[in-house]
Amino acid sequence: MRSNCARKRKGKYQAAPAPSSPGAPAPHPLSPGQESNPIGYFIAGRFSAFAGEGLHFALPSIAPSPFPRRPVNALLPTYTLIDQPGQLAPLLAALDRVDEVALDTEADNMFHYRTRVCLLQFLVDGQIFLVDVLAPLPLAPLWEKLATKHLLMHGSDFDLRLLADLCQFRPKSIFDTMLAAQLLNRQRIGLAALLEQHFGVVLDKEGQKANWSKRPITQKLLDYAALDVWHLPALRDILTRELAQLDRLDWLDQQCQRQIESGLTGFPVDDENDWRIGRSERLRGRGLGVLHAVWHWREEWARTLDVPPFKVCNSDLLLNIAYAAEDGDSVEGILAQVNLGKRHERLVPSLDAALRQGIGRDPQTLPRRRRSDQAPLTPAEVALQDRIKADRDRIAAGLTLDPTLIASRSQLAQIARDPAKIDVVLLPWQAGLLRNEPSLNPA
Repeated sequence: MRSNCARKRKGKYQAAPAPSSPGAPAPHPLSPGQESNPIGYFIAGRFSAFAGEGLHFALPSIAPSPFPRRPVNALLPTYTLIDQPGQLAPLLAALDRVDEVALDTEADNMFHYRTRVCLLQFLVDGQIFLVDVLAPLPLAPLWEKLATKHLLMHGSDFDLRLLADLCQFRPKSIFDTMLAAQLLNRQRIGLAALLEQHFGVVLDKEGQKANWSKRPITQKLLDYAALDVWHLPALRDILTRELAQLDRLDWLDQQCQRQIESGLTGFPVDDENDWRIGRSERLRGRGLGVLHAVWHWREEWARTLDVPPFKVCNSDLLLNIAYAAEDGDSVEGILAQVNLGKRHERLVPSLDAALRQGIGRDPQTLPRRRRSDQAPLTPAEVALQDRIKADRDRIAAGLTLDPTLIASRSQLAQIARDPAKIDVVLLPWQAGLLRNEPSLNPA
């Protein structure tokens, strides 16, 4: 898997627990009986009262945090770093005592060609464990125990794909606080924004851009990593209360189950048409051959340098080169406009060769773009799609939801093509909102 810079910041290790400060927030362990409803631990035993009454509440506006802003090191929890085989026993024992675990990951996708999981952060029974995945640790027992737990995560899509690629890990169930925030129509759904809003904690942005594969990791980054899981139980409790008031806990459960299934696929495998980036669909002549050549030139250098491709050069530069070639510019004229930064002298000779190779290639010999098996929507299907979209948008406005949470544009097209497949295309809560609307029930 090439470096994937789509979503998260990911991280790494050190060798000593951080000191704690007086007044650190108390952990939020599970209460008795909470196993019965993994999505709604905070108000276990009270869901039935909400679920049966069909209550609807106006969504709260985003109010300023009632807590004073305080920097990341104001209240630091203690944690245990595990980077030696003999240090795993306390974590494994702690896992045997609980049904729920807060989990986060840190990776090196901003610094290496192949993305690696570098650090795992766990909050287990009030204790934080930071596990160095790059150390020679026997992690099979950890994965076996973790697969039986309910996981509390934030923005789990990237993490689950990382773990699926690493060891085919499949969680039993999850509560994703980012998905919960989306269903509450929070305008800021990142973990840093939610922690600042609800707890007054201001995370150091350095942690989001850190090289988590670098050893030893700094104490500052270890502190940052620990805070990624420390507040998750309390944040879950807040979001659970609000979701219960709106009768949306089942919606979240369905979203989380779909997230698990999606994550199991890992990251997309390399494809022969990956070079068709950005505005490439407008290229017709020799610019196509040039784009194919310079894209593969960048990939080869990224592998050689062990960096993400964007650190060789950005995609805009590749497209500019391709369009200049399409317009008939000379190799010399094109290269005169190129600046590859500190590696320019080292890289430009091979770029020259790739550019000449691309200009000389017949575009008809390039890999063909895959054609969809489905024909375009008919005019009648397009009209139906527009009517379904209008119903969706009206429903979303009434619920104060992002319309795409109910159905994306692609899903609307699939339903318009075959309305009988609505239950295949959408989750039950989504299909339930649209099923009885006028667009799907013509007179």
